[in-house]
Amino acid sequence: MSFGDPNNPYGQQPPQGQPGQQAPQGVPPQYGYPQQPPQGAAPQYGYPQQTPPPYGAYPPPGMHAPGMPGTGMPPLAHWGLRVGAALLDGLIIAGPMYALIGLGAAVASDESTEAIAGILSLIGMLYSLGMLFFQLYREGTTGQTIGKKIVGISLHREADGATLGFGMAFVRKLAHILDGIPCYIGYLWPLWDEKKQTFADKVCGTVVVKANNG
Repeated sequence: MSFGDPNNPYGQQPPQGQPGQQAPQGVPPQYGYPQQPPQGAAPQYGYPQQTPPPYGAYPPPGMHAPGMPGTGMPPLAHWGLRVGAALLDGLIIAGPMYALIGLGAAVASDESTEAIAGILSLIGMLYSLGMLFFQLYREGTTGQTIGKKIVGISLHREADGATLGFGMAFVRKLAHILDGIPCYIGYLWPLWDEKKQTFADKVCGTVVVKANNG
């Protein structure tokens, strides 16, 4: 008389899968074999997390970057650097013009020299106007005028760190009128403002940060 499997003389049933046991190699996991995550892989929960950008770099699109240091944006430029850049730019734009006008005035003694003085003055004014627009173009496309590049600061949009473009750089230049209306207090506002912005910066949504010119 046969009792069960002749190869199993004790008549015991083969063990069923128990919790915690691994499925034999090559056999897909069945009921009773809990699936194990790959070795070294951490379990994932919810949506994948975004890796924050390194300090000193602007975050990729879709990540918020408030105009504050330590949150993906370079350190904000302090008031002294901004004043230094403005003085240098003013010297570069207006200095040659006044030098040519002064030279013309010095040589003007009669009608012939007065014509030369007029030509020198005209050249000086054309240079100043052309340099003004060149500086705006540089500031809009690279974030830096010549003066800003020398002192190591740069102008960017607060929202995403992008440059302004020529048109918005021109609008911001006009917005500086707001800085001068209330006794020029707008130019002093970065001294105590949390984001070191002038009134023009706040209206145009811009910040001035320290730049690594390499």
